[in-house]
Amino acid sequence: MPRRRSAPRAGLSGDAAVTVRGRLAARGIDGVTLLVLPAVALLVLLFVYPFLYGLFLSFRPKDGSLLGNYARFFGDPFFRDTVWVTMRLALPVTLLNLLLALPIALRVRHLRRQRLLITVLVLPITLGTVLVSEGMLNYFGPQGWFSRTLMLLGLIGAPVKLVQSYTGVFLSLLITGFPFTFLLTLSYVTGIDPALEQAGATLGAGPSRRFRHVLLPLLLPGLAITFCLSFVQAYSVLPSAVLVGDPSRTTRVISIAAYQAAFEEYDYAMASTVALIMGATQLAVVGMALGLRGLLYRGPAGGAKG
Repeated sequence: MPRRRSAPRAGLSGDAAVTVRGRLAARGIDGVTLLVLPAVALLVLLFVYPFLYGLFLSFRPKDGSLLGNYARFFGDPFFRDTVWVTMRLALPVTLLNLLLALPIALRVRHLRRQRLLITVLVLPITLGTVLVSEGMLNYFGPQGWFSRTLMLLGLIGAPVKLVQSYTGVFLSLLITGFPFTFLLTLSYVTGIDPALEQAGATLGAGPSRRFRHVLLPLLLPGLAITFCLSFVQAYSVLPSAVLVGDPSRTTRVISIAAYQAAFEEYDYAMASTVALIMGATQLAVVGMALGLRGLLYRGPAGGAKG
């Protein structure tokens, strides 16, 4: 009687591997998906772990009480007022940049030499905060060209104080933040099909009506995203507040409070608390902006482009 050959074990293991791959593929997990694992590990290492460790530190104040750092922050005006100071800088700058970027972007999309004008408008973003602040100190300082020119013309009798003050930080954020806001706004403006605006003109709508009823509804979702990103950028105002502001009084923003707690007082638990409150206040503003966006538009996150 002939002996029956048993199936090779390699074949069984191969069939099992095929079955496992089939089950993983059915759940959306394949070789391409596994390439995301290094990025996820980097995200956990650089963001998730520091956040959780900072949250843990914030509940371990020097006095031993669980919520001692939070009570100190909200009970001491030296810390609490930094939230208002930062908001008073970031919100107006973000809104003004958005109001300036929108009409300029609408105009630029109809120009022939767009690249030259766009290059000029986004040039400040290549300089960085330090170079912009140094230029402002030389130009807007007490002995700078701006005050000296006005005094030479007899328009003022004493130098104008535009740096080492709230005004200096506001101008610095405006100069460095506008290119970023403009590029985001331009991407949404150029993404709208011109045929839609032409259809409105064919139906007899003037420029203002075409903007209100055609362009603005399509732009609102994108403008909300632009506002959120520009606000987060402006909220981290530490370099400008130190270089061209008054970091001990009028421009003592929340990031300065976190820096002082960490590297002057060596109280890392309090610094973590300030950083978490800083993130929470940013998240609150971003959440309100996205909530208002949700009332006006429901669709893709980037809006409906054309």
